[in-house]
Amino acid sequence: MSLIFRPNWFLTLTKPGKEQPPDTVQFRIPMEMTKYDVKNYLEKIYNVPVGAVRTRIQFGSNKKRNHLNQKVKQPDYKVAYVQLAPGQTFTFPDIFPQKDQALVEGSVEEMQEKFMEDEKQRQKPDPRRGGVTEWFGL
Repeated sequence: MSLIFRPNWFLTLTKPGKEQPPDTVQFRIPMEMTKYDVKNYLEKIYNVPVGAVRTRIQFGSNKKRNHLNQKVKQPDYKVAYVQLAPGQTFTFPDIFPQKDQALVEGSVEEMQEKFMEDEKQRQKPDPRRGGVTEWFGL
């Protein structure tokens, strides 16, 4: 009989808003988790060599309002910046790679492209009207 230990927390890999060094990874972590917990979590469970961990608390927005015009506060969360060991790098995975632009005959993309071309042509002003808008009848 073997025992399986499950962690009490979940780390969420997030894409940083600003450009990060290639050896830094950003996670959204629970508020109770400490730097040491993050380091042990990554080293013991995922075998990731961790150099340093920095954390900060991101306060939730307080600007939204609900249907009763009451202010609604978004929950606060903690962000961890994990610097990998020397020589290790991380690149954020490209989940949605760009499709090649070759359109297949009868595909949805081709129909959308044709519709947009027709719409652009339809919205061009009539050169015979001399700059007079269409709502003004001649």
